[in-house]
This record gives sequence, structure tokens and C-alpha cells, in this order.
Amino acid sequence: MKGLSFQYPAWFLIFCVLLGLGFALALYYRDKTFREQAPWLNWLLGALRFLLVTVISALLLTPLLRSLQTETKKPLVILAQDNSESVAAAMTDVQRQSYEQSIQQLANALSDEYEFKEYSFGSEVREGIDFSFTDKVTNISEVFSDIYDLYSNQNLGAVVLATDGIYNEGSNPVYSGNKLGVPVYTVALGDTTPKRDVILKRVFNNRIAYLGDKFSVQIDVSALNCSASSTTLSVSKVVDGGIRKLQDIPLTIDRNDYFSTQEVVLDASPAGVQRYRISLSPVSGEVSTINNTKDIFIDVLDARQKILVLANSPHPDLTAIKQSLTSNENYEVEVVYIDNFTGKLTDYDMVILHQLPGLRNNAADFITEINERKIPVLYIVGDQTDINRLNSVQSLLTIRAGGANANEVQARIDPGFNLFTTSDQLKGGIGVFPPLLAPFGDFAVGSNAQVLLYQRIGRIDTDYPLLVLGTDNSARAGILAAEGIWKWRLFDYLQNQDQELFNELLGKTIQYVGLKEDKRRFRINMDKNIFDENEPVIFDGELYNDNYELINEPDVTIKITDEEGRDYDFAFNRVNNAYTLNAGILPVGNYRFTATTVASGEQLQFSGQFTVQPIQLELFESTADHRLLRLISDEYGGEVVTPDAITGIAEKIAAKETVAPVIYQSVTTRSVINLKWIFFVLLILLSAEWFLRRYFGGY
Repeated sequence: MKGLSFQYPAWFLIFCVLLGLGFALALYYRDKTFREQAPWLNWLLGALRFLLVTVISALLLTPLLRSLQTETKKPLVILAQDNSESVAAAMTDVQRQSYEQSIQQLANALSDEYEFKEYSFGSEVREGIDFSFTDKVTNISEVFSDIYDLYSNQNLGAVVLATDGIYNEGSNPVYSGNKLGVPVYTVALGDTTPKRDVILKRVFNNRIAYLGDKFSVQIDVSALNCSASSTTLSVSKVVDGGIRKLQDIPLTIDRNDYFSTQEVVLDASPAGVQRYRISLSPVSGEVSTINNTKDIFIDVLDARQKILVLANSPHPDLTAIKQSLTSNENYEVEVVYIDNFTGKLTDYDMVILHQLPGLRNNAADFITEINERKIPVLYIVGDQTDINRLNSVQSLLTIRAGGANANEVQARIDPGFNLFTTSDQLKGGIGVFPPLLAPFGDFAVGSNAQVLLYQRIGRIDTDYPLLVLGTDNSARAGILAAEGIWKWRLFDYLQNQDQELFNELLGKTIQYVGLKEDKRRFRINMDKNIFDENEPVIFDGELYNDNYELINEPDVTIKITDEEGRDYDFAFNRVNNAYTLNAGILPVGNYRFTATTVASGEQLQFSGQFTVQPIQLELFESTADHRLLRLISDEYGGEVVTPDAITGIAEKIAAKETVAPVIYQSVTTRSVINLKWIFFVLLILLSAEWFLRRYFGGY
């Protein structure tokens, strides 16, 4: 539909007509130029001039042409197909072919009446259906989330969800689809009949253990319809492709709906990624033994730092330090009084000297060995500390004490500190921590140190350091110039019901001081060394020149070797000043790698190992959950259909009054003067008048 309007009153067209008529009469009413011609010529020329002037003057009124455009949008119907392994496990080849044909018939029926789109889902949602059924996990809630993100602002009519109802990732789909607001029709795949089956339900274990420790593995075992049977739970270790049995636990199944939890304790050795196999012996008539076995991988680290807290005498600070540090599994803490210490300092990665050197015991031999062996050290100053001796054994901080007096000091963080970062919560909370006792006197910070905490005395912020960190004698060191940090730990719990702020401050301090610097010029880094079988294995590389500047000019290659001795060769890509490599998805197993490069004529190598572990989630649940599908369909106004009734979904959707086309109307306005044909009309009128006047001798 079109309409014409003007930016000026429409009755102004009368003046346009009068103007055109006036021009025509003035030129041709008494004109004798064509008196020898027929009378109609003057009338025709006058009419042409009348139309020309009238149209031009009307265009000066800025007429606007409005048009109404109507578009009908078909309803959108989405078919989402579960592409996980559990769906295929419940189908024979004949059933699978029949199902694919039914899905194609449904797609053809829906495509005629609706805008139709197909998606597959499992570990991720992707467009199109390939019926491969190879996904290792199922996340149904992600389907609803992605559909909402993509189509919530369109005419979404219905969703067809074909799945067995088994999900092992994401949230409960019943509560994730409510924002769609459209009916959800579910196709109930799989078999809900509980079959005779022994299932290794779940295995709970830490991914990391420390060399020499023991770790526990919790195993959930279930059995369906296996009453009066028995099975054996076996725990074995996979070593170089062979199996070494560690434990056998006999289990008696006394009911059809059997469930039990078993716990086994294993030794963490040797260092590296260790592969363990948990298995259940099959029972007679069992439908499937695939879900009887599960492999787990434990990364045994030989990286626990041993920290020695060497104290001058008993003090509450010692307990606070030990409790805080032992909350981190990376630390093994031993508290010893100096008079009782008979061990070797070389057995420890770091030493904390509490009020040492002391007035009674200057710990000369210990401090000399610490400096000679460049062992990281943290000094904690107290009223028993020999300040003069402390000044002579380190260069981070010099204290000129004014007698035996002490100040009660609180802490404030230096905003310019940059050796490591601290959280906003710590920056804002440490200022209200209770005061510590610091020596009264003057303080001077060495050029090789940075101040993390300054002293606040009463309400005055001073430039006296409280906690100083840096490098002394080519080793990292720190000095806490006060005692009483046990009060900080208690206060943190009183205020926040945890010790997170205290643990952060002490943990990051110890982490900085105790960090062993990596002086290797060539390094290969991995975010983790245990990958799932559907994850790409990614390496990052760093290469430094003799001045420890990051470079990436030389080529870097890597050889990855699997358990059977097969080699995979790759070359790294250059990214900024570093290297990166995406080795893709590798088969399940243990791998070793050696990366090689040549820099400044020197061949450099870096070796390591990683493991690719299988994902077996889809194989550990063999019974379809159609109850979940009914909940979804009932909640959102759809229906549950069986695979042999799939084609009827098109009729069910058509019967829904809410699944209807949407008509969109839009009004377009444009100026008439911009229409090209107007120009040609004016040109024809001018040309016709000029031609007639020329032809009949008017020029």
C-alpha cells in the first residue's frame, strides 16, 4: 500500500496548478507564431508547458511517498539430535538405519511448512546431523542454552529433542529450557529396561599425589538384577603396557538394586603420571562388560617443598605459620627449636628463622651455611632477636634499635610493590588487623629489596618497613620486622570465618622467597599433563638468548613418542616472541616428548611426559531415562514420542495454535523527487515541447 503526503499543506497544489496554467496562457494564448498551423498545436504546446511547470512546482512542496511492506515469517522448528555413544549402544544396525530414515522423513515434512534447522549435541552443540554417535559426553542443558542465545528473538515455534535422557555434563535440562517458551517434543531413544549388569559407577580420586605419600581412591559399585551373584573389584597398575595387580576385593551382591562404596589406599610412586585400572569381574548373563572397567591417572609429583621453621624458643607464631602452610599440599613444614635441631639444612628447600639470630643463640653456623648454600630464608624479628647480628648477616634491612623498646604497629600495603600481586580483599583488610610488636628505632631498606608492608603506628602511616622481600647473596630472602602474626590469623577467622587473607599473605610471601629460579634457556610448558581423549594437546615454548631475552628466531621441533614406540614429529609455530604448538587429539595412552632447538650454535633440549585418558562416561549408564524426557515435555507443553512415531511430530506441531506464522509490516518513506522516473517525465515534456516548436518553425 502506498500513500502520498507533503511537508507543506496539500492545498498549496492549487497554486502549482495556477502557476502552470499562467505559464501556459502567457506563452500560447495570444501567440501568433503558429497561426498558419492547426489550432490544436497551440493547445498541445500549452498543455505540455502546463504539465511541466505544475509538476516542477509541486516537487518544491517536497512530496513524500509512503509504502507499507508486509513479510510473513514462517515458524522456526529445531531438531536436536543426541550424538553420544550411549544412543548407538542401544541400537542394532537395522534399527539405526530405520531411525535415520525416520528422521529424514520428519525433516522433509517440517521443511515444507516451517523454517527448519538441525543440530547435533553431545560434548558440544553443532549444526547438522551426521549420525556418527561418537561423542563421549552429553550436555542436554547446553542445547537449550544455545537455542535461546541464537533464536530467542525470532519466531521460534517448537523444539524436537531426540535423546535417551542420559546426561553427564551440565545442569538438569528440566530447569534450563524454561526460558524458551515453546513446546519441546522429545523422541525417547534407548532402552529403559534394567538389564543384568554390574557397573563401575564412579571413581573418585585426586589428580595429583606427592611422591612417597599414600592416596585413597573411592569406588562406587552398582549392580542391576544380579542378586545372589558375586564379583571381584580389582585395582591394577598399568606399566609399559602390562598389568600389575595391586588389590582384589570380593563383593557379594545380595539384592537386585545393589550399591556399595569401596575405598582403597595406594602408594604414590614413582614420580610421573601413573595409570591405574579399576575393574569388576563379569557375572553370568551380564548384558555388557564395557562399564566394568575404568582407568584413572594420577600425577605423582616430586615437587613438595620442605620448609624448616627454626625457632629460638616456643612462640604462638610457630603454630600459626605451620597451620597456614600445611593447608597447601605443596608444602611440608617442620618446626624445630635450634637447640634440638640435628638435621641437615640441605634437606630443606627453604628456612624460616624465627627470632634468630638470637641474643642467647646467634645461630652462626646455621646462618653461615644458609648463605653459603644460597638457601632461601625468611627472618622473623622479635624481642629475642640480636638486631646487630641480624644487620650483619643480611643486606635487605638495617635496623638501628633504640634499646629494648617495641612499638605496636599495624600494616599497610605499599601500592608500588611489584614482586607479586595481592588481592583487593587483602589490600583493604590488612589495615584493620591487630598490631604486631616491632623494634623501636630507625629502619633502612637495602637497594636489593622491596617493601611489601609498611608500619602504621597508631593513626600515623610511617615509612618504616614491616615486611621486606628481595634478593640477598644471590638467593631470595625476606624479613618480617615484627612478631605476633598469630593474632592476624585469629582475627582473620573472627572477621571472615576463614583464614584466606592470612593464608594469601603468608603463602605468597613463602612462594616468592622459596621459589627456585629456572635458569634454563629453553623451556616447554603445558597447562596440564593429563588430557581427555577429546582434548587437543597444546604446548607453549620459550627460548632465551645469553642475556635472557626472549627470542623465537631458531626453529623448534618436537618428537612425541607413545607407549608402543611410535613417533609423532611436529614443528612449533612462532607467536609474538615465543612458540606454540597444537598437536591435535592423540589416542589414549602415555606419551613422552623431546623438544629440540639450536641457539647460538648450542643444541638445547627439553623433555617431559603427558597422558591422554579415555572418557568413558557414556558407557557407564546403560538405562535410558525417559522420565526426564516426560518432565521436559510436560513442563513446556510438548509430548514424548517413540522412535517409530517420529513422523507424527509434524502433525502434532501443526495442531498447535501457537506455532503460527508471524506477519511483519514496515513503512518506508522516501521523497518523490528522488524517483528516477520523475526526471524522465520532465525530460519528455521539455523535449516534446522543444521538438514541436522546432518542427513547426517556432525557433
